[in-house]
Amino acid sequence: MMCNSNLFRDECVNVSHTVTIVPRLEYSIELLNNIVAVLKKKKTELKKLNRNFLELDDSDCTYVKTLDFERTLVFSLEILSQIQKKMNSISGINSIPELLHFTIPLIRTVSAQLFSLLPTCSQNLSELSVHLGSIIFDSAVLTEARFDFSKSNIKSSSVLNEVKLMVDSKISKQYPNLDFSKACNT
Repeated sequence: MMCNSNLFRDECVNVSHTVTIVPRLEYSIELLNNIVAVLKKKKTELKKLNRNFLELDDSDCTYVKTLDFERTLVFSLEILSQIQKKMNSISGINSIPELLHFTIPLIRTVSAQLFSLLPTCSQNLSELSVHLGSIIFDSAVLTEARFDFSKSNIKSSSVLNEVKLMVDSKISKQYPNLDFSKACNT
């Protein structure tokens, strides 16, 4: 009888944890969507402002800060949209550790880059990383998933490098008359 009692208790604990994951995941998705909406709005505003630089001869380096800001926004949005896709493809508790294990370093990187530019977004991203970390951990405990943090770090580094290359190319094509390699003291 003791064994059945323990089995029942374990099953109740698992159901309890599973039930608490769903609202936290929904909140995390909503938080991420709100952050992305703010970044998209800011990017649109900045892109309009930066159109003025299309006409420059690039002898003046006043454009560097605003273009770097735009580059950071484009980079951030690309990373966060990849995370959104992963979060939207979750099909059950078993898929959470598998799909989201490498997202925490990505979110923290974006948060750090936005820290001085958009402090509220940075703070919201920090909150998101905490929520997702606990969701990933709880789902891994329930599903007995195992993590290899070195593989997670390799995966997140790979994603960051790919996105950086893509964003650099996109910004260079968007502003073909500007020399981004030129050192400007701003």
